[in-house]
Amino acid sequence: MHPLVTLAKSAVENYIKNKTIISPPKDLPTEFLERKAGVFVTLEKNGELRGCIGTYLPIRENIAQEVIHNAISAATKDSRFPPVQIEELPYLSYTVYILSEPELVKDISELDPKKYGIIVRNIPSPLNNKENVAKDYFIPKTGVLLPDLNGIDTIEKQILIACYKAGIDPEKETILIYKFTVERYK
Repeated sequence: MHPLVTLAKSAVENYIKNKTIISPPKDLPTEFLERKAGVFVTLEKNGELRGCIGTYLPIRENIAQEVIHNAISAATKDSRFPPVQIEELPYLSYTVYILSEPELVKDISELDPKKYGIIVRNIPSPLNNKENVAKDYFIPKTGVLLPDLNGIDTIEKQILIACYKAGIDPEKETILIYKFTVERYK
């Protein structure tokens, strides 16, 4: 098992059993203790999605910390699922994704759902959003979709699903699209 997958598994099991957050092990490869990146952690149970949470930009001091916190969140805070229970732990499998820095997409022909994940964000429209513009703030809706997901084989489908996840209506709202690649560890 890859060290980051072992770290995710240890973080979840320790949190579910003891309600404590582990520290990165000292023998983790230096790269994961020194490098910063966005990280997603996916949990599956018997081949079915059980939780997936991540950060597309780094918010912690290193990749190891991102893995620990996102693994725990995937197990306990994914709103699509109830929190993982102790009896489920033996049946979980883990995937860790390290994301490249997102790049703004100028034309959708740059995309490939097998190679790139995407981030979609809506941007304010003064005509549709007078209240927020008048208050001089805007909180964009954001949707993230990892690359190479089962059943997502066209650019259009990838964009629509990412918009749906964000609560964005692409027919009525203007969006920005960013692409990224991943290093995947199972």
